Amino acid sequence: MANVTLHTLWKEALQRLRTLDASWQDAPHRTEQLVACRDWIATQTTLPRLANLSKLLTPEMTRQQFWSVLVPVEREVAQTKITDIDILDSDLPESSNTPRSSLALQMPLTVVLDSIRSAFNVGGIFRSAECFGIDRLILCGYTPLPDHPQVKKAALGTDQRICWSYEDDILSAIKQLKTSGVTCTALETVANAPSVAETPWTFPAALVLGNERFGLNPEVISACDGVVRIPLFGLKNSLNVVSAFTIAAYEIRKCATVNG
Repeated sequence: MANVTLHTLWKEALQRLRTLDASWQDAPHRTEQLVACRDWIATQTTLPRLANLSKLLTPEMTRQQFWSVLVPVEREVAQTKITDIDILDSDLPESSNTPRSSLALQMPLTVVLDSIRSAFNVGGIFRSAECFGIDRLILCGYTPLPDHPQVKKAALGTDQRICWSYEDDILSAIKQLKTSGVTCTALETVANAPSVAETPWTFPAALVLGNERFGLNPEVISACDGVVRIPLFGLKNSLNVVSAFTIAAYEIRKCATVNG
């Protein structure tokens, strides 16, 4: 019972922090919420690790500094231990019959990552993106950047081969893409959404991926031009974000090849 109670406190802390993050742009309200959140976390003495995080919450902190508090709480709630694994990699040899010119063909697809928690997953997305000739990646929120050691390890050098940029706010990133004529589509487990394989993709396009634990916020999905899903047939209703992206990239690549 004690463990259940402690887990409930972590969840309460996460809810308070996520509420604060969602209203970050409202500076006056943010300061009031931040102080209240800090004071509440400081009283959770039954969880010393949580209570100590209150020392980092200050009214003058940046959003990036705030995320350094939010992320460990999110990980605790998810009860996920992120670890690296060694990856065996084999590039195509120079003698390969596959023309290098075909490998260099880029697909006019931008991939937008919204607060991906795992650096390993980010590196895996870079690797899959390079394999399918994705044009570029936009990293948003607290998504780890390519200078993170775990991203580099999992990316296997592909972080040096793909253009990427960082945008603090996911909604701003989507707005900029749509203004420039890019069709934005969310990949999410939304009931009755069309299959990614059955969607008539038009380019330039963007595929928006969400957090491993919480997915995309409803407002982010609403900001996109559409939403697609990967039909699943087992008891589990979701895939690892790297696996999901790889399947989607394969299907979109087929559409690009046909249209091209």
